[in-house]
Amino acid sequence: MHYIVDKTELVTEDRAKAKSNISNNQMGGKPCLSLIMPVYQEEKIIENQLKRFPKSIREKYNFELIVSDGGSSDKTVEIASKYADIVVVHDKPYRQTISEGRNRGAEVANADVLVFLNADSYPENIDDFFLFISNWAKGSSVSDGIAVACYVTAFPEEIVFKDKLFYSFHNFYVRVLNFIGLGMGRGECQIVRSDFFKSVNGYRNEIVAGEDFDLYSRLAKIGKIKYAAELRVLESPRRFRKYGYVKTVWYWTLNSLSVMLFGKSVSKEWEAVR
Repeated sequence: MHYIVDKTELVTEDRAKAKSNISNNQMGGKPCLSLIMPVYQEEKIIENQLKRFPKSIREKYNFELIVSDGGSSDKTVEIASKYADIVVVHDKPYRQTISEGRNRGAEVANADVLVFLNADSYPENIDDFFLFISNWAKGSSVSDGIAVACYVTAFPEEIVFKDKLFYSFHNFYVRVLNFIGLGMGRGECQIVRSDFFKSVNGYRNEIVAGEDFDLYSRLAKIGKIKYAAELRVLESPRRFRKYGYVKTVWYWTLNSLSVMLFGKSVSKEWEAVR
């Protein structure tokens, strides 16, 4: 199944490996960055999210926008088709993990730097975000790192004092893990040089939770992970509101340890809290 909708290409997974038919000339030359967004049943938020990355911004910073849908039955794909350059559609009978969704998006990416961004997270400042990554992409992979970990915090309109304490501690924790060479980066936004992403075979499809830690820990074994405190990405603290910090961090820890020791997560499914 293969469709062209306006200037957006929808490809099923069987066609993903063949890349898109959008030529580099149509993109104004090879894109500097590929922004990859895994989605599933996101019709309530996807339009506002994709509007943050209009054609004018994509042309200014020379990046392509790829949406990788996990088999949504709502209007997610229909909405994404209006805004994205490429939409990859999961059409297999099994439930796709977010790891596989990101990998499918990476398979059709044309750039040398991959930016994985969740559908419910976004940069605090769009221009600062892409300017930083564009400059980083042009630097030396040895001195500037093979991947970047961002500073993640809550939406300004939702953040309260306890959130500020948690995010300050957690971002410090991420910074320390990268400083000592273990590798860590929140899945809300992960930035990786494509050749190194491919060299470690990307995300492990079978991992349901902790896939972000797993990828960066494997990357850290072959190169430096750059922690960028100035690269701020915003998320909703709604998971903490629903489950509390203790329970959420407990499951983060269990999944991370299980991935590190046994190569699989404890959680069989990571619930999307909306």
